[in-house]
Amino acid sequence: MDNRLQELIERIKKLEDELSREIQKKEEEFFYKIRDRKIYFEDEAKRSHRRLAKTIRRYLRDTAILNLLTAPVIWFCLLPTLFMDLTATIYQAICFPVYGIPKVKRREHLIIDRHALRYLNPIEKMNCIYCGYFNGMVSYIQEIAARTEQYWCPIKHARKVARIHSRYHMFLEYGDAEKYHQKLEQIRRDFKDLP
Repeated sequence: MDNRLQELIERIKKLEDELSREIQKKEEEFFYKIRDRKIYFEDEAKRSHRRLAKTIRRYLRDTAILNLLTAPVIWFCLLPTLFMDLTATIYQAICFPVYGIPKVKRREHLIIDRHALRYLNPIEKMNCIYCGYFNGMVSYIQEIAARTEQYWCPIKHARKVARIHSRYHMFLEYGDAEKYHQKLEQIRRDFKDLP
């Protein structure tokens, strides 16, 4: 990989670290602490949140009718997502050890914590659980796919990609046949940057 790309990757990592530190500052601002992956609000914040929660009746009354009518379509997507979760988990459990690819830790991608917010009513909490699960699953599966792609086809695309996944920087340039044949086995085994 050339120096310019490496510099950009390092800058992105530093910015991600800075973003993470800024997000952590919100713990103080909104009166909560995180210990052992669990969130604890101060008592006054809990009381304030409870007072701000909408009742289910008011929530349904305030919700646009089209939102209510399309909700079953959104929730139907849960079935294929559960199947993909199972399929991806089984796939990596069987294949990654064979290929020598480090497994993706599911819990690092599935972040489901907004249901603990007391200013959400039960419907909002269920929606937050669904969104956390669905988006976490997309992230989990993308990381499994990225590691698989690094093993089987580590070649950058000729056209611009919408989103660059975590392993893309390892890939060879499109059209560089010589390096592909020289470095394929090396790239297939190069996961040392993962914890």
